[in-house]
This record gives sequence, C-alpha cells and structure tokens, in this order.
Amino acid sequence: MIDLLTFNNLVWGVFVLTALSLTVLVFRLFGRAGLHALVVAGVIVANIQVTKTVVLFGLTATLGNAVYGCIFLATDILSELYGEREARKCVWLGFLAMGLTIVWMQFALRLIPGPEDLAHDALVTVFGVMPRVAAGSLVAYLVSQHHDVSAFMFWRRRTGGRRLWLRNCASTMVSQAIDSLLFCTIGLWGLFEPSTWLEILATTYLLKWIVAVLDTPFMYLATRLRPKTLPAEPPVADGVAGL
Repeated sequence: MIDLLTFNNLVWGVFVLTALSLTVLVFRLFGRAGLHALVVAGVIVANIQVTKTVVLFGLTATLGNAVYGCIFLATDILSELYGEREARKCVWLGFLAMGLTIVWMQFALRLIPGPEDLAHDALVTVFGVMPRVAAGSLVAYLVSQHHDVSAFMFWRRRTGGRRLWLRNCASTMVSQAIDSLLFCTIGLWGLFEPSTWLEILATTYLLKWIVAVLDTPFMYLATRLRPKTLPAEPPVADGVAGL
C-alpha cells in the first residue's frame, strides 16, 4: 500500500509531466495564440495553488511549481521560434491577467454573501491572502520572466542557435532562483516560522529546478511539432535571425 508521502510524490510527478505535455499540445494545436492563453491561465492558477502547502519528498513546499514551470517553457518556446518581442508580449499578458484577477476578486469579497451562499468563506480563504501573495508573485514574475527572456536570447546568440538544452536550462534555472527568492520574501515572509520559510524557499526552488530539467525534452519536442505556418527563424528585428 502506498503511503501518503509517496502518493504525493507520484501525483506531483504525473502532474508535472502532464502539464508540460499539455503545453506542447496547446502549442501544436493553436500556435503562439495557444501559448498566450496558457500563460494567462497559468499565472492565475499558479497564484491560487501557491496558497496551498504540501509535503513533497519529505519537505514542506508550496504548490504552483508545475504550472509555473509551464509558463517558463511557453515563453522559451516563443523566444526560440518567434523572437524576443513576442515572448515579452506574452509576459505582459500574464501580468495583466493576474492584475485583473486581483482587482475583480477584491470587489467580489467585499460583497455581503446571501443567506444560501456556499462559496464566500472558501473564496475568502483562497483570495483573502491573495493581495500580498499576488504582489510578491507579480514582482517575482515580471523580474524573473524578463530575465528569462533576456538570458535565453543571450545564450541563443552566444551559441549561434545551437545547444537548445543549454539556453533552455541556463536561462530558466537562474530565473527560477530569482523568482523563488523574490516571491518568498515579499509574499510569504512573516506568514510562517523562519525555519519553515527557509524550507519553503529551498523546496520551491528545488522543485522548479526539477521542472526546468524535465521540460528540456518538451522544448525540443515543441520545436519539432511547430505549426506549419511558423517561420523557420525568429524575426530579424529581434537580432537573432540567421544565427
């Protein structure tokens, strides 16, 4: 019989592989528009999931790592195949989606629920702490995602368009470290005991690092399954065409 910790580990592993597979599938079916939609949905869902803590591999961690890893995969695909401008556009769309969600939900929470309401308390639990968590996430998201796009294109130029695995991992792993530190400091500091906070910071980055390693084959798969209408190289204006 599988114990609870092993069960969590297995479910998380399946979740990561499923989320990465769906990212490639969405790209195959809908191209860059699909990746834009995925990032918008991913930013919102990741910020809801991150309010839940679980035990993975014997350590306390927050959720949202798998979904957030797909956001980095999506922007890396856009950087590789469509260019830096398209990737940054997608980053800003994700930022807008999260900002709108925060505003809309704060109005929803201020409304007095009716006598037959079943959802208000649950919404308060999830979205009541969201402003601070979301503020930390928005800052971390913008800084880390823009770094990721810049780093990805830097390594693309340095490698002459070769070694896709290097620019995928090098850009994402550093960006994930930036994201984890900023988010945990702004969004979670003071909500947990210092020892628990440090554990969450370490495990948050560790899990994101694992996702970054696992997403490399999916990055290669996405470039092979590119929509037929996609140009062979990113736009010349982005300074990477012809490398």
